[in-house]
Amino acid sequence: MQETKNTEQPFKSGFISIIGRPNVGKSTLLNSIMGEKLVITANKPQTTRNAIRCIHTDADSQMVFIDTPGMHKPKNKLGAFMLKSAEDTISDVDVVLFLVEPEDRIGPGDQYILDKLAGSRTPVLLIINKIDTVPKEELLKTIAAYQDYTFLDSIIPVSAWNGDGVQELLTAIKKHLEPGPMYFPPDMVVDQSERFIVGELIREKVLHLLKDEVPHGVAVEVTKMKAREDKNIIDIDATIFCERKTHKGILIGKQGSMLKKIGTYARKDIEFFLKTPVNLQLWVKVRADWREKTYDLKDLGYTE
Repeated sequence: MQETKNTEQPFKSGFISIIGRPNVGKSTLLNSIMGEKLVITANKPQTTRNAIRCIHTDADSQMVFIDTPGMHKPKNKLGAFMLKSAEDTISDVDVVLFLVEPEDRIGPGDQYILDKLAGSRTPVLLIINKIDTVPKEELLKTIAAYQDYTFLDSIIPVSAWNGDGVQELLTAIKKHLEPGPMYFPPDMVVDQSERFIVGELIREKVLHLLKDEVPHGVAVEVTKMKAREDKNIIDIDATIFCERKTHKGILIGKQGSMLKKIGTYARKDIEFFLKTPVNLQLWVKVRADWREKTYDLKDLGYTE
């Protein structure tokens, strides 16, 4: 009797780190991969502060993506924490996605990351993002600029904004993964608590609505998150911390107008995320120089 061969592909799994300079679209790419908004985005440095893990599970694989803070020279203890958080993932994952923008030469920020990656044994895929913003000739110049770096396993152009190339990227990642277990339940998409995501959604609105130095010195703590027993609604209390009294005035705005706007925009995203109505109450408090104080950093969740 002829033996039947098992042609079924083994289940693959692994951890994938997304690294790059600030504002190259790491969080936008991750949201595109996941098909929903799980990581906040803004056109400002330090948008992502913690390494956030999102879990993409399909029929034959589970990919655990780690969205890291942008890699740049730190200006304070918070910046040092963020840089270490990003660098630590390089050697601890199965695949590294190095995200860059379509430019005709390699700038000092990208060169710094290339030098960090050169000695790594982890497979590195170069992802050229924002291809929807440049003509094909410019994209070819970017590809040419990186071709001499032989440790780059692949160069994959994508648009995180419209999804072009994302499926090709997932296929390329799978080729580098080994057979392995399902690390998380199949319906789990993020390893952070709902409270953490809610706080990040509030901070995102501060980043979008305010400019200059205020957003950099802002942290959000969700102090209450409780479903009402008699109604289908969740009561959420959150405090926005800033470093200066002048910043507090800007965050509150004239007759509370800015704080109201932050709350209105945040509530819409929170309700979409939680799939239920929300009663959101916001407060603003001064926590002087918290980005330089180890106790404050730990108290606000920025710990190793």
